[in-house]
Parts: sequence; structure tokens; C-alpha cells
Amino acid sequence: MAEKHGKNGDAGAAVAVDDPAKVRNVVLVGPSGSGKTTLTEALLAASGTVSRAGSVTDGTTVCDHDPAAVRQQRSVGLSVAPLMHGDIKINLIDTPGYADFVGELRAGLRAADAALFVVCSAEGVDAATVSLWEECAAVGMPRAVVVARLDHQRADPEAEIAACQEAFGAGVLPLYLPAGGGRTGLIGLITQRFYDYSDGHPPRITEPDPTDLDRLTDARNALIEGVIAESEDETLMDRYLAGEDIAEETLITDLETAVARGSFHPVIPACAATGVGLAEILDGIARAFPSPLEHPLPDVTAPDGTPHEPLRADPNGPLAAEVVRTAVDSYVGRVSLVRVFSGTLRPERSVHVSGHGLAERGHEDHDTDERVAHLYSPLGATLREVPYCVAGDLCALTKVGSAETGDTVSLPDEPLLMKPWTMPEPLLPVAVVAKTRSDEDNLSRNLSRLVAGDPTLRLERNPETKQLVLWCMGEAHADVVLSRLRAGGTEVDTEPVRIPLRETFAGPARGHGRHVKQSGGHGQYAVCDIEVEPLPRGAGFEFVDRIVGGAIPHQFIPSVEKGVRAQLTRGLLDGNPVVDVRVTLVDGKAHSVDSSDAAFQTAGSLALKDAAANGRIILLEPLDEVTVRLPDEHLGTVLGDLSARRGRVLGTEADAGGCTVIRAEVPAAELLRYASDLRSMTSGTASFTRRHARYDPQPQGMTAAT
Repeated sequence: MAEKHGKNGDAGAAVAVDDPAKVRNVVLVGPSGSGKTTLTEALLAASGTVSRAGSVTDGTTVCDHDPAAVRQQRSVGLSVAPLMHGDIKINLIDTPGYADFVGELRAGLRAADAALFVVCSAEGVDAATVSLWEECAAVGMPRAVVVARLDHQRADPEAEIAACQEAFGAGVLPLYLPAGGGRTGLIGLITQRFYDYSDGHPPRITEPDPTDLDRLTDARNALIEGVIAESEDETLMDRYLAGEDIAEETLITDLETAVARGSFHPVIPACAATGVGLAEILDGIARAFPSPLEHPLPDVTAPDGTPHEPLRADPNGPLAAEVVRTAVDSYVGRVSLVRVFSGTLRPERSVHVSGHGLAERGHEDHDTDERVAHLYSPLGATLREVPYCVAGDLCALTKVGSAETGDTVSLPDEPLLMKPWTMPEPLLPVAVVAKTRSDEDNLSRNLSRLVAGDPTLRLERNPETKQLVLWCMGEAHADVVLSRLRAGGTEVDTEPVRIPLRETFAGPARGHGRHVKQSGGHGQYAVCDIEVEPLPRGAGFEFVDRIVGGAIPHQFIPSVEKGVRAQLTRGLLDGNPVVDVRVTLVDGKAHSVDSSDAAFQTAGSLALKDAAANGRIILLEPLDEVTVRLPDEHLGTVLGDLSARRGRVLGTEADAGGCTVIRAEVPAAELLRYASDLRSMTSGTASFTRRHARYDPQPQGMTAAT
């Protein structure tokens, strides 16, 4: 993000609102390519926030300012674009539609009070969008639908509206329909007015043709009945059925109440290129979507877990804000996008930053005090300074070094902690290696910055393979992470991820270890004989002492065990640890002068090597227990694929929403690309989790690296 101050030109001056009732936080969601970013750009231009709309293909939009977004021609991160509509400040939160960036989408949902679902007029509604709709419904988030890209060559808005009604269920009804006869505009079903966009935005409002009214009768009746069904006036339906003409003002008031309550979901056709629907979208957001005062706030506690009374969106209440996104800018350093839930955030003040509950993602628990020098209103990449940020609004902080995504910002004398929102688990491993020694010095530092800002990214160094592994959401996510590393001056390569194996004995074996040396009058003497037998998987290591007659003095028996254990750790075949064996010490010899602890450690190690030479060593590979949740129509494909991956299905069971849950055991080596492959097989509608189950013999002929 480049720090700029909006005056004239492309970045309008920032406005700091005083009243949460005059704020609307709206997240734009929908599949990749549906037109969310283009619609955001058109709304910014229509409101006068920018002088003209940018282009996704040209890389000139406000929201897609990340170089990776320009290169991939799609959003790869959350971006905020505030605008003023009358005296209402609307924070448009543009989110990526591609599944790899679901973490950015969830951050947008956390920051928003309502959702605008954007679907293309020529594409139908995919299963992933339906799942997201159901997720919003589960938490009662108000929603509306925009049928965008009316200028698409295959556009069929009325068919798309019908698809939305079928996919999203009851309460989804159009407020407007596109005008017919080649005209550019919309017809309002409640107002029965024609909104003429032939000259662009704003529209001219005129009377419709009589033929339009005849065409829209059924849709208007359905809309009125839907609005009345949500009305708090129980007499309204009876009056309507009795033939009373319900006043337009009454219908609009009830509609706005139902939308804010999340029980009614209007559909608005729109076209960013011609301006159709832009005024209607802005009016709908300002009048029908809830303010932060109407949205339930996350629960808070003290950092030590002590309960705290519920918060309200009160500018005079205790400060409670949350970092919903963290980015690193080459000019201003770390930039934290913050949603203020309670209180008022002001510059030149000290704040307390708390982060707990994400240690498994590489975010260690932390509590620090920081000083906030300046506050900014972000407009994409542009930061515009503001004097304060009240409850319900969004702002950006710079140079708050300890702040990470998901952290809580409060006051030092009343520190608070919000439970972080649910983060998806990264399941695609990518092994990275620095190209040069100087890159090695930068790699760790730059990776820590990326991990701090992206909770869907997990970093681990495998202690066995010594590889540095990034766990990502998918191929596109990995591409963005690597490009950001390189943009930060760190040249990295990727290499195949190596799976840590184990070794064990296939059957019983005997081993003889003899360590006899004479040097400079100080000898080393130790002889031992052992028997090795395999144990069941997961049994570990057992050492049994069966020495009789003092063949090996008592004080040297632990030395033999120590030498055996050391060799088990080093491995016998390919350097992998040896597991699940019982080693029995059955005989040996010692010298009254030359025997020592070190000598018997060496003899124990040699005895185990000899047993390996006399017996047969097999490799064990890790098995993961995988749980896959998917729609029933993809069940056969996924089951066949699991079988091809050497998986063993443990069972299937029905789940809610026409889905099936599969439990299977699959070799970890077969799951390296499963996150991407499963998404491809199921069009992004399936999800899976994995956990280590045990080690099993690896088929002969396979290699340790994949």
C-alpha cells in the first residue's frame, strides 16, 4: 500500500463519521469472475469517490492493487473501498472469489454487517456460492443478490434470477427487472417506475410502458406477497388478500426492515459498464442493510480468559477493535486493517495488542502495548489520514509491529481479547529453499511477515527431512506467497516435499557386536549378542536384559541399550528412525580393565547393524486418516480416486444438505496435491481434513521422496 492523501483526482478525501448509525459495512462475495471488483469500481465512480472506473484487465482498479492480482487477473486479497452515499458511509469490502483465498473471504465476513452476493447473469449459481449463502444464513447475516454483467454476450438475467431463487431458497425475490425492447434500464416492481440508464448514471425516472406493467404483473404480486409475509403488521396480508391497494411507503418500509433482519433477500440486476442498477444498489445498501448498531458483536474476555460484559457499538464504550487483515507495504511497512467494534480509536495514543489461540498456525500468544501514531481510511492501496475511527467503522494502522491478523486492539488499562474467527486449515504443502546464502538470511524474516498477515498460511521446519514447508490453501495461494517473497527481495526455489519414513524389522534376527581395540596401553573391550523381533505398529521400542552369570557387568547393560537406541535413531537402511522392535540382550563378554561405557555403547550399535544385515529391514510410510465431506453427486468419483491413491475406505455416512462424509486411511505421500485435486474433481464443493493415524509398510519399489 502506498501512502497518499486524497484531495482531488482518483482518491476522494476521507470522511470520518461520528455516528455508527451512518456506517454500512458490506462484503461482496461470489465466484471468481462474477464481477465483484468491477462492480465495486463502478460504485466508486458513481459516488464520485474516484474520477473514473478502472479496469481489471488493465490492472487499474482500486481493489486489485496487489501485483499478484494484476498478474493473475483476479482478486487475491481483501480490499476496502469506502464511499459516501448522501450522509451514509458505505465500506465496500471486496473479497476474492477463488477458493484458495477463502481466508480473505472469512476476514471480510468478520468485518462486515451484511453481504452482497454477486453472480454473473450468464453463469448460474455454483455449489460453493450456495454453501457460502447457507453459512451466512446460519449466523443470520443479512444478504442481497446482484445479478451482474448484464452486458455479457450470453446474459439471461431473468434465468439467472430464477437460478438464484432455486439455489438460495425462500425470501429471494427481485426488486427490479431489466427493461425489454432493447432499452437500457430497470423497472421497479414496487414503484412501477422506469429507471432509464440510456445516458448513464444517475438514471432518469419515468413512467414505464403499459406493456412493461403487463409483463411484470406476476413478479410484482410475488414480491408484494413476500414483503407482506415478513411484515410485523399481522393485518396487512388480510387487507391485501381482500383487495386493498397497500401503500408504496408501507411496502418499502416493511421490505427494508425484513432485509435488515436477514429474512428477505432482494435481487437487483446491474451492469458496471452501462451503470444500470448502481443507484439502486447504493440506495438499497444505505436504506435496507443494517448499521453496526444492529449487528451482534463478538464475545470478548480479558486476555487471561476472565469474562467481560457484552459490548455495544458505542463510540464512548471501552475500545475493542480487531485486526482483520495485515499487509506489508514497501513504503510504510506493516499495515493493519482494523474493524472497530466498540469505543473510538484515536491517533497518538497507546493501545494494547492481544493475540491468543493461533499458536498452531505459527502465531504465538502475545500481549504488548504499542503506540498508534496515525489513523487512515484505506481506499484500496491509498491511505488517507483521518482524526478518529468510531465503533462500527474500518480504518488502517501503520507500523504497529506486533499486530497480526486476528489480534484484538484495546486500551492498556482495559485489555480485551476477541476469540479469532474460524480459519480454514491449509492442506497443500510446498517445500521452499533459498537460492543463495544471502537469501537464507532474508527468507526466515520475510516468511514470518507473511505468516503474521495470513492465518491460512502455516510454516514448519520438518525436523526429520530438514525441509522448510509452507502449508497453503492451494496452487494459486502458493503462487501468491512465493511471488510476495520474491517481491520482498528473497529468491526462492521449490523442491519436492519429502515424506518422513520409518524402518523396522520384517522378522526376528540375531546380531553380534564386538568392539575390541588396543591403543597406547588403553584398550577398549566390549562384546554383546542380541536378538531382535518386530512389535505391532505403534508399540515403540523395548529393551530386555537376559544376561545370566554376569557375562556383562550390570553397570554396562544400560550402555548397550544406549548404543542400540542411538543406532535406532540414526536408522539402518536409508537413515530413517527404526521403530516397533524389541531388542533382547542375551550374552556378551567384558574385560576387567579395558571395558567401558563407551565401548559397550559401540558394541550395542554394531550388534544392531549386524542383526539388520542378517535379517530384513522394511520401510514404513505414514498413513493419514482423511475425512472428506462432499455432495452426493461426486461420491463415485472421489471414492474411485481414493482407491487409486492406495486408500482404504473406513466408512461413509450421510450428512446434512445432501452431502456424504467419507472416512478413509490414505498414505501421506498420496495426499501432497490432494487439496487441489479434490477441488478440481468436485468443482470446489468438497472439503477434507486429515490427521496422522499410524505407520504401515511401504510397497516395495517406492521411494522416500515424492
